[in-house]
Amino acid sequence: MVDLLPLVPYPFCGSPLLPMKLTCSQAALNSNLQCVSRAVATRPTHPVLANVLLTADEGTDRVSLTGFDLSLGIQTTFAAAVEQSGAITLPARLLGDIVSRLSTDSPLSLQSSSVTGPDSSGDGEGNSLSFQLTARTGAYAVRGMPSEDFPELPMVQSPVAIPLPTVALRDGLARTLFATSSDEAKQILTGVHLVVSPSSLEFAATDGHRLAVLTQSHGNSSVQDEGFAVTIPARSLRELEHLLPSHADETIDLYHDQNQVVFLRADQVVTSRTLDGTYPKYDQLIPESFSRFFTVDRVLMITALERVAVLADQQNGVVKFSVAMAERQLRICAEVQDVGRGDESVPLQDGEGSDVDVAFNVRYLLDGLKAFSTPDVKFQMNNPTNPVVLRPHGGEMKFTYLVMPVQIRN
Repeated sequence: MVDLLPLVPYPFCGSPLLPMKLTCSQAALNSNLQCVSRAVATRPTHPVLANVLLTADEGTDRVSLTGFDLSLGIQTTFAAAVEQSGAITLPARLLGDIVSRLSTDSPLSLQSSSVTGPDSSGDGEGNSLSFQLTARTGAYAVRGMPSEDFPELPMVQSPVAIPLPTVALRDGLARTLFATSSDEAKQILTGVHLVVSPSSLEFAATDGHRLAVLTQSHGNSSVQDEGFAVTIPARSLRELEHLLPSHADETIDLYHDQNQVVFLRADQVVTSRTLDGTYPKYDQLIPESFSRFFTVDRVLMITALERVAVLADQQNGVVKFSVAMAERQLRICAEVQDVGRGDESVPLQDGEGSDVDVAFNVRYLLDGLKAFSTPDVKFQMNNPTNPVVLRPHGGEMKFTYLVMPVQIRN
């Protein structure tokens, strides 16, 4: 059962106000429908969860759309000419398919009404809701469901909003989301662990084979005492990532509670449950010292790995590194029996320690290298069976990427 703890007013949820009548642009309705449809259940446990809640407020001339699958909720609002307030839920996929195919320069007239017809049991007459959409080229009618059947978005009790810079949030997600697990049996690993303190934000993600950790300074007076930590499902954060502006330098407000987080930005709300359980103490996985290290040009390394990956992906995705410290050379090899072999060489910019042969999953390496922004990356390691740590060489970026080697037989 969802615990409803309202944080901000949602005047559109509740008893339906019918009939509803408004006019809006196709572009506004289409873009907002696409946004909230990301939170609509693909396999709903109840028919109304396949719908979006559409509400209109005559007093503010605003329309609200909400999608909610009982775990992730997205709500957006946009301006419209509202003649009469009301609320209705409509099939998300059907409505989206209709609206997306209408002309972008056509204003849309929307109206809901109550109609009489066979009830759901087929035993008699009953009232149902109809939604009419009229465009310049034609008209469509869609059957809806009452707005009171739609679950309210769960909110948190905390009245304190923690403003997070969208740039920091976007960077943190881009550098950690890829390392989350897709194995639902390890549910706590299917999310990103966010640690918020008065001085920093830390994002961490691991699937048991690799670990990505990004720490950013922020100095936020809204964070009290020792701060807090939550693990948020990767799916929710991917949808949040879609909504974040790519260039704007602004903030997004974070509200948190024991089992819920809410991200509030302008006319958009993303609400998500948090994952239960204790997140692994990932700082203990990172070795304190290393007997070997070398630095490479990141772009040269990525392009060499992508070429060798053509062969590596034919079987098990494994590439072998042969590091020659004295020659300042890294040889990358992929060999697949009865298929072929590929070799690449990448120069080392520096290096210390003895020569070493070590193997990796090529996709794990490429994912990690692409998450860096610095021109050069430092590899730190001990033995071929111990974790290998990648860090930026130079710059102020505090990013750590740990990857476990693959054990191979000579």
